[in-house]
Amino acid sequence: MNRLITRSRALPTPEPAATVAYTPIRLEMPGRPPLELRLTTPASGEALPIVVFSHGYGPSNSIPSKDGYAPLAQFWAERGIAVIQPTHASSRVGGLDPQLPGGPFFWRERVAEMRAVLDGLDEIERQAAAVAGRLDHDRIAVAGHSFGGHTCSLLLGGLLQGESFANPRIRAGVLMATPGRGGADLTPEHAARFPFFDVDFSGIEVPMLVVCGAEDDPHFTPRGPEWHADAFHDAPGGDALLTINGVGHSLGGIPGLDARETEVEDPEALEATRRLTLAWLRSRLAVDEDAWTRSRATLVGSASSLAEITGR
Repeated sequence: MNRLITRSRALPTPEPAATVAYTPIRLEMPGRPPLELRLTTPASGEALPIVVFSHGYGPSNSIPSKDGYAPLAQFWAERGIAVIQPTHASSRVGGLDPQLPGGPFFWRERVAEMRAVLDGLDEIERQAAAVAGRLDHDRIAVAGHSFGGHTCSLLLGGLLQGESFANPRIRAGVLMATPGRGGADLTPEHAARFPFFDVDFSGIEVPMLVVCGAEDDPHFTPRGPEWHADAFHDAPGGDALLTINGVGHSLGGIPGLDARETEVEDPEALEATRRLTLAWLRSRLAVDEDAWTRSRATLVGSASSLAEITGR
């Protein structure tokens, strides 16, 4: 029980169950050190759906790695989803030398790492004995926060300079506080520094939930918080836009509690983010097809001050 949560408790969600975590799991990648990841999964149950989570590029040393985002990953895993968290090449604590070609952001290598996770599910199960044979390789979603949302947008079908990185194994995606349109929508300085933000979201047809903080004022662009909703508006697969009220880029604290990334720690907003994203994932991954409908109905009622949902 969390005494700081009241309004968001009205949003329906399953009771938590025991989990197990394996870390580090290592996947070999050609020409570089192994990719390290964390797997957090329900301790029991079969045919578990999978979410591969892509971390952001924040100011902390360890949160942008497999060891961050526990408030989100643990919550999802306690309620029936296997969560895989790779430490990306851009990570300060466990990534590649930022002086290498492609550094420090390694946007292309990050996509390759997510693909390596999808290709390496059998090896992941081999290294996680209690999970072997319990993951459903046909029910896979990707989710990412901030720069991780950019990574996921490419895997979902976003085009970058006409190049596609789409992976057909992915059935759904959650983009959280994701960069919006690049190019002319950025300040000249940021357009020059981040040419890889110029993603054409119109190629995304996979169902996608876009999550934004109502107070997330980006510094990349002269536009306001609505910049982070571009993927929803531009992508045919944009299923819903979830705007969490009263918070900014951390959505109340998904990167970590008492963390540098968490500019506004708001337990109510965090709980709403966790419950609503879980409901959408459970519906889209055929765990509980009515979960999202029930949550939307509750949000209109007793929890209406917490967030707003815009659908197609």
